[in-house]
Amino acid sequence: MNAVREIGRRNAIRGGLALAASLALPSIARTQTSARVVVIGGGFGGAACARALKQFDAKLQVTLVEPNKVFTACPFSNEVIAGLRDIGAQQFGYEKIAAAGIDVVANAAAKVDPQVHRVTLADGSTLSYDRLVLAPGIEVRFDALSGYDEAASRKMPHAWQAGEQTLLLRRQIESMDDGGVVAIAVPANPLRCPPAPYERASLIAYYLKQHKPRSKVLILDAKDNFSQQRLFEKAWHEIYDGMIERISLSDGGRATAVDPATNTIVTEFGDHVAQVANVIPPQRAGRIAQVAGAADKTGWCPIDPMTFASKLLPDVHVIGDACLGGGIPKSAAAASAQGRACARAIVNGLAGKAPETPRLTGICYDTVAPGYAFSLAGLYQPKDDMFAEIEGGGTSALDAPREVRAREAEAAQSWYRTITEETFG
Repeated sequence: MNAVREIGRRNAIRGGLALAASLALPSIARTQTSARVVVIGGGFGGAACARALKQFDAKLQVTLVEPNKVFTACPFSNEVIAGLRDIGAQQFGYEKIAAAGIDVVANAAAKVDPQVHRVTLADGSTLSYDRLVLAPGIEVRFDALSGYDEAASRKMPHAWQAGEQTLLLRRQIESMDDGGVVAIAVPANPLRCPPAPYERASLIAYYLKQHKPRSKVLILDAKDNFSQQRLFEKAWHEIYDGMIERISLSDGGRATAVDPATNTIVTEFGDHVAQVANVIPPQRAGRIAQVAGAADKTGWCPIDPMTFASKLLPDVHVIGDACLGGGIPKSAAAASAQGRACARAIVNGLAGKAPETPRLTGICYDTVAPGYAFSLAGLYQPKDDMFAEIEGGGTSALDAPREVRAREAEAAQSWYRTITEETFG
């Protein structure tokens, strides 16, 4: 436990960019010096993969396809919702990535033809590839909750893809009456960043405590248990006593429908009317993964964990939130680690070398108030055709003093600065 905690600490300082072995550039015989690699998706996974590909073999032709000229990061976006952070601190351009010799195409991928190795873009132009990396993140499943669709999300925001939805939820909370209820509907796993709904509840409660102290947060949960539950609940009792209520799956917390007209969330055991309703629906791999045929009936993309190669499409790799990663969480640190590991696997594969076993380390920070955070670190490697956690640790001691929580909060800020600098420059 202590050893893994130290691993997590070191990775926090270095940006959580896991896969220790990939920090040294591989020495390979470059048999395909002009191979074309297209990466779809410019988030933490895709951007890290594109940069690592160029680092590992400068002669590769690397193209990053991303329709947004500015990336808005999800980590720390809960602080934006709580008024603790400006949205500008979440936004990053691709200029430094382009300056590294990567062709950045500001367009959306519309179609993938794996038989002829071609990507068709939204404007009709095409890109040919020798290897394709899909890093599309998640897609919100508007069909999974009765009454919830894209129009409803403008009244009951999900804010699970950072940007305008983040700001919409913030504005709603700022304009609500004191004494109102902010309801958060949380889906079952798998979902992007599993502890994030509870961090969000914590930071919204912090805002309410400062500005609308008669208000409360209601969590309607489709799960009975969640990551680091005891730490969250202890913090809620210490800091927000009585302000946060959680209804678990067994107690009827799973949302089954919504009514945007009345801001009502319907559960199996009753209806809950909220002044602000944050509805987080189930998710699946991003749309291009579905269109390409890389996703299976679960909605996620099965991969070979040794190389991140798709099990459904030839010469296609899938990384980040979109893949079926087994025990490895859907998080920015994990996506970045997978991006570098995938890049190494591709470069070695093009050189005719056998794949190396990836060992991915990652860390997740949860902030429940300014100056109060805890972390969870993990070491993952392939096992039984999936990623499995072989070691784990974090600041899990319930009786840890506040000084420890304060240090974790500082480490979280350092981690964010470093991972965004190393990913986006």
